[in-house]
Amino acid sequence: MRRAIFPGSFDPLTNGHLDVIKRSLPLFDEIIIAVLNNPDKKPMFSVEERCAMIREILPTVKNGNCTLIVDSFSGLTAEFAKAKEASAIVRGIRAVSDYEYELRMALMNRKLEPTIETVFLMAAEEYSYVSSDLMKQVFRLGGRVDGLIPELVEAKMHEKLGK
Repeated sequence: MRRAIFPGSFDPLTNGHLDVIKRSLPLFDEIIIAVLNNPDKKPMFSVEERCAMIREILPTVKNGNCTLIVDSFSGLTAEFAKAKEASAIVRGIRAVSDYEYELRMALMNRKLEPTIETVFLMAAEEYSYVSSDLMKQVFRLGGRVDGLIPELVEAKMHEKLGK
């Protein structure tokens, strides 16, 4: 079985994340969307809320023969991948700055777990500027994020911030 993890904070999940998931489907038999619990960040949504939203949205993703699973973790991505018996870590790249950061992470993950490969997928052009942090900032300031995040996520952001 070809199992991969797609780790991230997903705070919130964006259409860019969904694009990477969709394009990963033909490459693997199983993908674990791994929601990072990072206590150093101040997330808009709890890990449980993020996992629940992703689980609700995933059935809309046509997954063919690939199984999609949502899980959460704390700590090192490489250790989580090893514990889940994954052979790959999927990462999306939007710009050169992402590549530089992700390359360092991939090399460290390879040092920690040499049997786990990192697979980079380029972001679709329409999402090349979309990040979770930018979506939160634009939303908080009253800007439009429709088409950039799933409708469910936008509704949950409205509920969370009372907008």
